[in-house]
Amino acid sequence: MERELVDNGLHEAVLSWIAPRLRQLPWRDTRDAWHVLVSEVMAQQTGVGRVIPKWEAFVTTYPTPRDCADAPLGDVLRLWQGLGYPRRARNLQLAARQIVDRHGGVVPSDIDALLDLPGVGAYTARAVMAFAFEKDAAVVDTNVARVLARKVGRRLTAREAQATADALVPEGEAWIWNQALMDLGATLCRPSPQCDDCPVNAWCSWSLEGRDASSDPSIGSAGVSTKQARYEGSDRQARGRLMRRLGEGSIEIEDAAEVMSREPAVAARLVSDLVREGLISSTRTHLHL
Repeated sequence: MERELVDNGLHEAVLSWIAPRLRQLPWRDTRDAWHVLVSEVMAQQTGVGRVIPKWEAFVTTYPTPRDCADAPLGDVLRLWQGLGYPRRARNLQLAARQIVDRHGGVVPSDIDALLDLPGVGAYTARAVMAFAFEKDAAVVDTNVARVLARKVGRRLTAREAQATADALVPEGEAWIWNQALMDLGATLCRPSPQCDDCPVNAWCSWSLEGRDASSDPSIGSAGVSTKQARYEGSDRQARGRLMRRLGEGSIEIEDAAEVMSREPAVAARLVSDLVREGLISSTRTHLHL
């Protein structure tokens, strides 16, 4: 899809809509690439309300990649507690170490170097390019993917979604354009959309065709998230219980099952997984963060 095929008036409509409505998020006030990277990693599968205080604490404690790289992993994990998915914290520290070792402590700005960082995928790499370096990169998160599928009027593959997003970025306006599409998907183009208030309505194929919920093209389209598995009673919950407890100090291995509220065999498997992932360590008798 070529840039010139963008519908006339779409950019103006979206940018005019976002101007008075841009959500105030603390990482939107910085172009520090490390701080932007931290915010993007934290916001993966986590609501911004939980991310804000953790992000502020994290960038205060580890203001540079070197600060994070030099810290004990246990300290990084303790600061991360409450966000879930602790492997993200481990990967973020591994990324910090790679930034220090290979890039002199400076977050790289090109797509290949960013994608080479541990835990950094296509979305995060392009988000750093757009939001820290203001390059003309298109960001496709779950909210943007929903907007794109509905606008085009069909389910998109990951490649098609990225190509569609790339074609829509107005030159020199990637920072605000991507923020606008993300906010649009987060506030109006929801699973149950408010189409009448949407600035893309006049260009949205699905809306123009009658908004039949049974044929919503965003359902099953690449990048659009589905409902997460139940947390209560899950292995994730059990792992989280153990990680929180270890944040207070080591425990005896035989107490892990009680801490996690799991049968001994299940607890042993989860402990083994956490050790293998490098999130906890084990001696003959004790577990440590």
